Amino acid sequence: MLTDTAGIHHVTSMVGDAQTNLDFYVETLGLRLVKRTVNHEDVLRYHLYYGNGSGELGTVYTCFPYPNEPPGRRGRPQITAASFAVPAGSLDYWADRLDERGADVERVDRFDESALRFADPSGTRLELVAADQAVDPWADGPVPAHAAIRGIHGVTALPTNPFATASVLDTLGLDLVGEEDDRVRYRAGGDHSTVVDLLDRDAAFAREGTGSIHHVAFRVADEAELREWHDLFRERDVEVSRIRDRYYYKAIYVREPGGILIELSTDGPGFGIDEDAARFGESLVLPPWAEEDREMIEGQLPPLDVPKTGPAAADN
Repeated sequence: MLTDTAGIHHVTSMVGDAQTNLDFYVETLGLRLVKRTVNHEDVLRYHLYYGNGSGELGTVYTCFPYPNEPPGRRGRPQITAASFAVPAGSLDYWADRLDERGADVERVDRFDESALRFADPSGTRLELVAADQAVDPWADGPVPAHAAIRGIHGVTALPTNPFATASVLDTLGLDLVGEEDDRVRYRAGGDHSTVVDLLDRDAAFAREGTGSIHHVAFRVADEAELREWHDLFRERDVEVSRIRDRYYYKAIYVREPGGILIELSTDGPGFGIDEDAARFGESLVLPPWAEEDREMIEGQLPPLDVPKTGPAAADN
């Protein structure tokens, strides 16, 4: 029996240089490198997973480095921004931290929330939203606990047909909770990582490239339920992929009628399937079917130097 999604599983973007990406998300944003693995569609490219200390679902933000690709262009249909939740009262800390590291920061307010808008080194639009979430931050990260990121807050999408996209969100169990100017907010029923904002505005068509957010994934309990979702979308003539084995989870990809790419991903088996949580991100891990080509893969991938971090001082 289908159940409403509990919220966002992960968000994935296309970025440029892998080392630059790693340095920014670990050293500046204070996220942990949860997995250093490869793109299942192209094993000669990294797939980098960031999150909190345990890689809890809803904290996970992943990146495909494409260092030789041209930059993307924001527009329709596309996810135009991803947001992270930070504790109330921490935005001044983050404004200073980002400014010191060369990021242009803009303060925005909407739906009774305050946020900082900026871009990562590849041009991906990100936001830090003052929204308390009951998620533990990475205890050994470089950002003190009073300000550290508490996971994904949500995404902003600019579809070609917001009414069609809204219908799919409704099918997934998200509720319409607010409207402000040309922004409509939907929220899943979980306790964190639940927000999707839809924009209803004219815009040029997007071009995918570095700095583009590729997709947002929503949580599904298990493979049996994933199959039900697959069949439901097929019955409704919505473009949906076959079930893909991503090793840490099973997934389907839905190109909904408004043009936004949505993934549905199972909660398990999880990121602890191939390494202990204490060792997350220390070495390149491969799906079992790629292990026989490890020497070739490691020889083609650029080396990565994982930033050294330690417990952040509480009074930093």
